[in-house]
Amino acid sequence: MIEKETDMTEQEIQKLIDRAIVAREKTYSPYSHFGVGAALVCEDGSIYEGCNIENASFGLTNCAERTAIFKAVSEGHTKFKALAVVADTEGPCAPCGACRQVMGEFNIPIIIMGNLKGDIEVVSTEALLPFSFSSTDVIDK
Repeated sequence: MIEKETDMTEQEIQKLIDRAIVAREKTYSPYSHFGVGAALVCEDGSIYEGCNIENASFGLTNCAERTAIFKAVSEGHTKFKALAVVADTEGPCAPCGACRQVMGEFNIPIIIMGNLKGDIEVVSTEALLPFSFSSTDVIDK
């Protein structure tokens, strides 16, 4: 189901889902056994993949979505077209709250949620996290 109007073709959406599935294969999830993959396409068309990376100190775990975003930002990218996230879930995999906040920080307009069964849902970051905390909320004194 596509809720968000997008200029991406079904082929482009599927390509991003496929890249997220490949990224999921690199997951380090020995504690939850819940592998997640993400793929982020930048405005210039470059794609960065990420997987979840767990830690015995659970608070230090990093999600696939943030891994992909941080990889892209660390390479100088800050303008993005879309992000896909995939897991072995019953329905399309939704990002956690922390990932939603980071997606909002970088104004990623399109979020493609999928699973290994081929279910796909496309939404906006705003739909995932209305009233997000943003740069306008930070008071510079």
